[in-house]
Amino acid sequence: MWCRLADPIATADDVGLVRGDGCFDAMRVIGGGPDAVVENLDAHLLRFAGSAVTLDLPFDADGWRALIADAVAAWEPAPEAVLKLVLTRGPESTPGVPTGFLTITELDLAAMARARAGIAVRTMSRGYASDAFADAPWLLGGAKLLSYAVNAAAKRQAARHGDDDALFVSSDGYALEGPTSAVLMLRDGLLTTTPPGATGILDSVTARQILAGAAADGVPARHELIRTEELFTADGVWMASSIRGVCPVVRLDGEELAVDPDWHRRMTDWGGFGG
Repeated sequence: MWCRLADPIATADDVGLVRGDGCFDAMRVIGGGPDAVVENLDAHLLRFAGSAVTLDLPFDADGWRALIADAVAAWEPAPEAVLKLVLTRGPESTPGVPTGFLTITELDLAAMARARAGIAVRTMSRGYASDAFADAPWLLGGAKLLSYAVNAAAKRQAARHGDDDALFVSSDGYALEGPTSAVLMLRDGLLTTTPPGATGILDSVTARQILAGAAADGVPARHELIRTEELFTADGVWMASSIRGVCPVVRLDGEELAVDPDWHRRMTDWGGFGG
């Protein structure tokens, strides 16, 4: 069943709204109707399912696939759009009845083009060590949670400095992730991105795709902790996500960073944003 934007899809006591108790995932849609392409659908559904399991929420993979197929078929073709899946624990008044829905929203291509051409980033402390999630499953590390208030606040703080995005760093000096993106670094021919797991960061679909593409092309690539100070002398730094794409970091904490056009082209190709 489809609803207009103004139609209700959740109750006022839905704990996803009042407590942020839920998860989501998002992926890019190219085109619409029968020819639409939902990028990396299997990988995103797998991650979405993992978030649900972490939160002890039921997950109906076939139901989500059917809903996505119906939504995309009804979507008017657009160059790029974001498909967002949302799952909450549901109304507090009816325990055990989760709320699930999706939205499709056309992307602002001008804004995407500006970001993909280069962004300025501000580092910000996340307030915990790089291994804080190793023995603390209740911290819900690796789940894509609805509670993004801190992430949004970090982006606003970056904007106050005249920057485009934030990069969270650990209390022991390692680069973690952006509010909505993974960080990747090229240094001495090695491409690295922060590992999930003990760091508690999200397992980035785009970062994994880039590492796989690099490895296939003979470029050494792996998950590895990145010292924050290494970013300032790296051969290239990128923030990557499934929606915004692969964005070179041209300035970090006010300091200009190296940008190699050839490496950037390869990165965008590996990430699926070339051409």
